[in-house]
Amino acid sequence: MDKLSIEQKIFIRRSDGRVHLAEIIKLEGGDSNLITVEWPEGHTVRGKELPLELVVLMNPHIFDPPRCSGNAPLGNQTASISPRSMKQRIVAGGLLPGLATAAPRQQTKAPAREDEVVHQAERMRQERERRRQAQARSRQDREQGKSEDPGNPNWEIDRMIRVQREQMESQPVRSGTTNERVNSNQIMVCVRKRPLRRKELADREQDVVSIPSKHTLVVHEPRKHVNLVKFLENHSFRFDYVFNEDCSNATVYEYTARPLIKHIFDGGMATCFAYGQTGSGKTHTMGGQFPERHQSSMDGIYGMAAMDVFATLKTVPYNKLNLKVSCSFFEIYGSRVFDLLMPGKPLLRVLEDSNQQVNVVGLTQNAVQNTDDVLALLELGNSVRTSGHTSANSKSSRSHAVFQIVLISATDEKLHGKFSLIDLAGNERGADNSSADRVTRLEGSEINKSLLVLKECIRALGRQSSHLPFRGSKLTQVLRDSFIGGKKVKTCMIAMISPCLHSVEHTLNTLRYADRVKELSVDSIFSKRKQDANLGSTSMSDIVSQSPTQQLFPSASSTSLPGGGNQAQQPTNTTNDLNRSQNRKPKPTYATSGQQLVQTKGRSPQEVSMELAKSLAQFRGRNFP
Repeated sequence: MDKLSIEQKIFIRRSDGRVHLAEIIKLEGGDSNLITVEWPEGHTVRGKELPLELVVLMNPHIFDPPRCSGNAPLGNQTASISPRSMKQRIVAGGLLPGLATAAPRQQTKAPAREDEVVHQAERMRQERERRRQAQARSRQDREQGKSEDPGNPNWEIDRMIRVQREQMESQPVRSGTTNERVNSNQIMVCVRKRPLRRKELADREQDVVSIPSKHTLVVHEPRKHVNLVKFLENHSFRFDYVFNEDCSNATVYEYTARPLIKHIFDGGMATCFAYGQTGSGKTHTMGGQFPERHQSSMDGIYGMAAMDVFATLKTVPYNKLNLKVSCSFFEIYGSRVFDLLMPGKPLLRVLEDSNQQVNVVGLTQNAVQNTDDVLALLELGNSVRTSGHTSANSKSSRSHAVFQIVLISATDEKLHGKFSLIDLAGNERGADNSSADRVTRLEGSEINKSLLVLKECIRALGRQSSHLPFRGSKLTQVLRDSFIGGKKVKTCMIAMISPCLHSVEHTLNTLRYADRVKELSVDSIFSKRKQDANLGSTSMSDIVSQSPTQQLFPSASSTSLPGGGNQAQQPTNTTNDLNRSQNRKPKPTYATSGQQLVQTKGRSPQEVSMELAKSLAQFRGRNFP
């Protein structure tokens, strides 16, 4: 073992009988006496462990004992002859003449092969040095990243997200009023990102949602390769408007609910509802802030919409319509409907008349004269609304609240317009609620059931199915007019998302849910029907352009709804289906009656039989001569 050293070249014998040079990379003495070697083979490096006895047997020139001097006593000369000397004597005696011709041939080729092996070993050593240097740089970068943000368990994810955000051109929606023209599509979908809470900041929670512009949003989902290397999967989405955590309720109202005020004065039906997980800020957006224990309704969409309704009522030409304003406020708790403006919250019934219009029987319509009357009704309804304490939110809304502003003509007492503002209950999972209370778990199951039925209705509308399961829950019956009704109906959805790392699955589900609603504009449905009639002459690939967010993030990503302009008029799923339909070859049509072939082409029965056989073979995918 003393005659061996690291990086020394020795001969080894492979299991298939090959003998070649290898480099020593490790020596283990003691009782084991193992030697670890490695050698290049093709584009890889292989290695094995050898016992010391086998190395001594294959490398006698290293462990050859010193030759005896002339003064040494003579012993058994036959036993002292080395194997090489014995071989030379046998060859010289002519016993094995074949060995005499084989030996010079091996001597001529051995130096060239030895030089090649030496060069491969040198290249292997250089590659090993490069790997070690790369590993050293990686360890240095890890230590530097930990020192920049000590105590953060997600410092690697934070660093990757910062690199991604540096590549973006940030142009979000600014707080305050704007002079630009606000979109007023048939169905408008907006997304609002809430800021991190104090507890989340104290727990070093990571923000995984980036908003590069007022129309696009990127969710950075942490993933792991099979070798446990962390990476980010960037999910980019495009909506009508996207609001970051710095936008106030007034800014959100300016782009979402305010364009619908004029629509109801023109005799239309408008709906604005907030959707999202528990604790994402739905009640804060719709009802207002919570400066103390009580909610300030003036800061929410409810109060700001009421203020604009009375302000518009005094402007020209709407002041000549002689309209009255009334309000109603009810909640859907489980499968039951309760009036929030009546003492005791009486139970109501949701029925459908002969004109397929949904009516809430027994619901009180309270006449209001100004904004203060509306705020009083909101305060009364919010005080008796069903809420509970969950692990996700200390004051979680356990029901769907519907606040309606109705315009009635004073001359004939007919409905002129209606604005429905809906605060949906938060969708949640059983894993997110650590409470063992049976009532809380039943509430969560009823909420998820109603939201699931709402999603099934949306999917049915997206497929243009003849059956729309509106009667699956009371929520879908009330929201039936939010998706159908032609040009007279406009709907705005505000998807609320949480930026936390532990809520990334909920965030993606909410965005995909909103993405389904976005495809349901009346214009897109009509245009899709027209294109289905002329698939050969209409190419959706020329209509839909690639999203710029797909070029910003070349890593693993899933992009939703590419395109620009009117977002509701470019459904992605419809585009994919139409493109697949265009690429699909039309099926050949074949004659099914031999008499028809004889009558039309004047062929003989034998020719008809041959033609039918060819058609059948072609139909089965075979070649017929």
